[in-house]
Amino acid sequence: MEIISLPKNLHGVHIHFVGIKGTGMVALVELLLAQGAIITGSDVSERFYTDEILDKYGLKALPFSEKNITDSVQYVIYSAAYTADKNPDLKAALEKKLPCMLYSEALGLISSLSYSSGVCGVHGKTTTTGLVGTILKNLDLRSQVLAGSIISSFGNSCTMTSSSFLPKTGSSSDNEHRYFVAETCEYQRHFMAFHPNKIILTSVESDHQDYYPTYNDIRDAFVDYGCKLPENGDLIYCADDMGAVETAGLIHAKRSDINLIPYGEKASGAYHIDFGEVCDGKQYFTVESLGKCALQVPGSHNVRNATAAIALAERLLIADGKNPKDYHENIKEGLLHFAGGKRRSEIVGKAKTKNGDSIIFIDDYGHHPTAIKTTLEGFRKFYSGRKIIVDFMSHTYTRTAALLNEFASCFENADEVILNKIYASAREDASAASVTGETLYEKAKLHHKNVYYKAEFEEAADFALNEINKKLDNEKYPDGYLFVTMGAGDNWKVGSLLYKSLI
Repeated sequence: MEIISLPKNLHGVHIHFVGIKGTGMVALVELLLAQGAIITGSDVSERFYTDEILDKYGLKALPFSEKNITDSVQYVIYSAAYTADKNPDLKAALEKKLPCMLYSEALGLISSLSYSSGVCGVHGKTTTTGLVGTILKNLDLRSQVLAGSIISSFGNSCTMTSSSFLPKTGSSSDNEHRYFVAETCEYQRHFMAFHPNKIILTSVESDHQDYYPTYNDIRDAFVDYGCKLPENGDLIYCADDMGAVETAGLIHAKRSDINLIPYGEKASGAYHIDFGEVCDGKQYFTVESLGKCALQVPGSHNVRNATAAIALAERLLIADGKNPKDYHENIKEGLLHFAGGKRRSEIVGKAKTKNGDSIIFIDDYGHHPTAIKTTLEGFRKFYSGRKIIVDFMSHTYTRTAALLNEFASCFENADEVILNKIYASAREDASAASVTGETLYEKAKLHHKNVYYKAEFEEAADFALNEINKKLDNEKYPDGYLFVTMGAGDNWKVGSLLYKSLI
């Protein structure tokens, strides 16, 4: 499908979204609404958490139909899940010769209209983008930020738009002085449509094995993305992640003009991290350029994400002709305001067991062994007085098969682990898969003494209810329980069933 440019002024432009309930799609809806566009969209009838955002704007997802493509529709943006041969909206749009573009292509076009920064990496993209936006809310920069999930500090939205973001004159020079930051995805090289002036690279390792069969395949995609930076562009990368370090080196070998800005415990210079204590519901750390900082979300990985956000915020201030030192207190305040995002270590409820023990329910999107391991390490430190029970649903057969041993050994910081059946991708043939949820269970038993296989959600919730109603060792776990649902599937329903049985 032919891609054309979007107008600089989107006020009154009618854009129809096919698959409007997708997380990235609804974020783009928010972004375009803020710029005055008229939005309609279609999707399935099942209710998703993104419906909350659509409800807020008075939008309702229409059933898929060629009738949705009215004469007033000027552009169509569609999710990669839909094609013209199967979707009536897209088919009608093509017949009317309307310009149609993928979500990633639309995001790329929008990025070309501002001074844009992309946040990428196998792990931590959404949280890091949320941290950037929360900091930028505290700075006098004309900024707009798009994250891949609902961020609580964005007002339970996927986007943050400063009051001064929209162009005053519509001139290209005016656009250069407004800053756009977006989460950019590596899957199928979608981020190659983006136009970055600066990039945050959080991590690189093997993932999306259905598209990137080897580590080198996915690494090379990140290298190509980094090489899209303009002359003297900034690559802010995690010095504690071996894949990010290697990728940064390969980018620099091709483009020596690119500024490499490392952050992390192993980094030297402005964004070196020293980890501090966890107390009073906060974790403290020191960044060389900023001094002592604090976060109210757990995990050393989030300290790294926060430091990446600090680095980007300071570099944007410099680009705008400002001195970052004048804004250090604003940056620290922004960090403290960040409370996480939807399905990113999200506290979804608190209750009491029948024995009166406290239980906190957390839902987390972690679906890669490294993310699971680091997230649970953070929970162990942050919730040191609680017994941690994790319900995990592995996402995609290809990822589970490729990383089976890593998945089996990543739950060491959980006291008990409940495994569900595998959540299949629509792109996979489950009947031809070489692994099942039971395969993972058998492997995990070799690494963890308290692991159980409960394929269905009701079965898992019933088992968990029985576990938390047993007498708790209050000397070992004086604060009660932490029940965590993890995965990119829909096993958050296990936590919901268990929570509802207690309230």
